Amino acid sequence: MRFVSRTRLWIGFSSGAFLFALLLGVVFLFYESATTPAQKTVLLSLLLITLIFTLLGEMLLLRWMLRPYNQLVGEAQRVSSLSSSNKTNDEAEFVLQTFQSVVAKLKAQTSELERLNAKESERAATAEMLSERIIASIPSGLVAFDSQGRAKMFNIPAKDLLMFENTLALKDLKAIAPELVEMIERCLKTGEVFRRAEVVADSEDKKQKQLGVTIAPIDSTVNGNEREALCMMTDLTEITELREQLALKKNLESLGEMSAGLAHEFKNALATLHGYAQLMQTISQDERGKTASAAMLEEVRNLTNMVTSFLEFARPKSFEFSVVSLDEILRSCAEELKPVFEERQVALLIDEELPSVRGDERMLRQAFLNLMRNAVEAIDDDKDIRAVSVMCANEKNFVVIEFRDTGDGIAEKNLTKIFLPFFTTKSKGHGIGLALTHRVITEHKGTLTAENAKGGGAVFTVRLPLT
Repeated sequence: MRFVSRTRLWIGFSSGAFLFALLLGVVFLFYESATTPAQKTVLLSLLLITLIFTLLGEMLLLRWMLRPYNQLVGEAQRVSSLSSSNKTNDEAEFVLQTFQSVVAKLKAQTSELERLNAKESERAATAEMLSERIIASIPSGLVAFDSQGRAKMFNIPAKDLLMFENTLALKDLKAIAPELVEMIERCLKTGEVFRRAEVVADSEDKKQKQLGVTIAPIDSTVNGNEREALCMMTDLTEITELREQLALKKNLESLGEMSAGLAHEFKNALATLHGYAQLMQTISQDERGKTASAAMLEEVRNLTNMVTSFLEFARPKSFEFSVVSLDEILRSCAEELKPVFEERQVALLIDEELPSVRGDERMLRQAFLNLMRNAVEAIDDDKDIRAVSVMCANEKNFVVIEFRDTGDGIAEKNLTKIFLPFFTTKSKGHGIGLALTHRVITEHKGTLTAENAKGGGAVFTVRLPLT
């Protein structure tokens, strides 16, 4: 190769010049008249030794100087992808071919990196779309609040629960759920976590919804941002109502079992009093005595009826379940109560084609009679609109029957008490009817609730499982 040839030529020329100068000096001394034969022998020996060492030094020097070059060429030959038949003896062309090979490899690696980058970008986009779909399909409400208390991400259930459109801020939420706002603010400020907490939120129809919420901070300190918060919420209103219904059912059962024996003893005593009152009426006495004995007999009969009703509540007869028609039961109740509705001049409206359910026809009839009688008695004589309506609708696997009246409604303080035995707001009544009705409905795996209607009056809602 050119570099090697030039190096060797330069070293050879330098060594030749040195040897030629040395040879001239030896010849000059050899032919000098003053040189003795012994000195001539020494000079020849020195010349030979110098020549030998010069040649050895030249070879070693050349090898030492060309070692880095030989290593470079060897590496280039090793990484070169060119076939040995295409190699050239020209050093520049060889290096150029090696450089082109490296460039070709770099281009191939760049293309592979671009392909991998596109693949990762596609995977990231797919993962983001999947995350959005997962968030949108979660049945619970999900809202992410930034450090300023603004909702930066939410799903449809959250919009339905909190009743907002496309933007939400904590200041707007205070009017609906102040407890929830307080929790979120504390989480944003201190990082406090709230697990399975329950808060109350208002709804559009002025009813209160029970929400179960879990609030946790989103750690944004890695990006130098302030703390954010994630809020997950679930509507527990129906579960809370069922829990209250179950608690009421257990309390009523306990009360009935505890009082059944006492009521039975009362009934025996009342039977004795009833006998004495009848006996007193047979004994000759003045008009004042007859009036007193008649009043006593009437009070004894009322007490007997009350105790009998309580015993029916405490120890109801066994239920005989079969497929019964709600339409036939309600029509039968309407026919029986027709004189009461006519006397009080109240209209009765009943939906057409009510479905069938599995239940005890006798007990359901008694429960519906109590609800319809209470509805007509709740309408005062001074009311202009006088009507009781029985409306039916399907809700999932339940039939919902609403008994509505146009009376004054139920006082808020009494809404939680009306199903308790002996609680009544009527001047004549013993407070067993609604308690017995509630027990009948719960024995049918249903629910009975009471509330006030928007336009006035009370609404008793019965939910029974469909057959």
